Amino acid sequence: MNGRSTTGIRAILLDIEGTTTPIAFVVEVLFPYARRHLRRHIEQHATLPDYESLFDRLREDHREKQRGGEPVPVWVDRPAAARLSSAATYAEWLMDRDSKSTALKDLQGKIWEEGYERGELVGEVFEDVPRAFERWRANNVQIGIFSSGSVLAQQLLFRYSSAGDLSGFAPRYFDTTTGPKTDVDSYRRIAAAIAVPAEDILFVSDTTGELDAARASAMRTRLAIRPGNIPPAPGHGHPVVESFDNLN
Repeated sequence: MNGRSTTGIRAILLDIEGTTTPIAFVVEVLFPYARRHLRRHIEQHATLPDYESLFDRLREDHREKQRGGEPVPVWVDRPAAARLSSAATYAEWLMDRDSKSTALKDLQGKIWEEGYERGELVGEVFEDVPRAFERWRANNVQIGIFSSGSVLAQQLLFRYSSAGDLSGFAPRYFDTTTGPKTDVDSYRRIAAAIAVPAEDILFVSDTTGELDAARASAMRTRLAIRPGNIPPAPGHGHPVVESFDNLN
């Protein structure tokens, strides 16, 4: 179902980059910040238990890509300093390729958390976002976020946003641990998690491949056309929205 009407919508699921937030903020602010602070952050937190688990996940991700024939950088496990350097080098390699690696996204989220807490980062949202959040909550419409960034990264962007703390408006956050954003089953899992039939959920994104998958799950869709977004190819078949003010 993909009608233009929002009648009967009980939940709105939102992408972040290019939908609630300018692409430029992610590409020109967040990503460079993570890269600049990556090695220092790893060295400072290397002995913490959750980081050891994170390095293990990066190592397994590295093995999988190596088995698949990808030209990954060399990974050395011993001594400990070589392992940390290998993890950092591999994380940088993943960032160069805009990888959706869950381990990388978790690491980036941890780096950004320090940046937000120090006041070095402020989450940017389009000016219509806080108005829409207020309106949707007043109308008892659930708000969810589905982004390739980690749940932590999503929460931080809205908690430390330029419009104040918006994190409480969206009680449900989903990342790639739910599944790829272009996989129809990911949207079925989200519908089950929020206990709303897929046909009563509206998904808004700037990426037609994601919208195609959501539509295949029976969700309604809107293609976000925001300043700085790449124009979509013709014939995508999704109703467009340029402002959340038009989603009542």
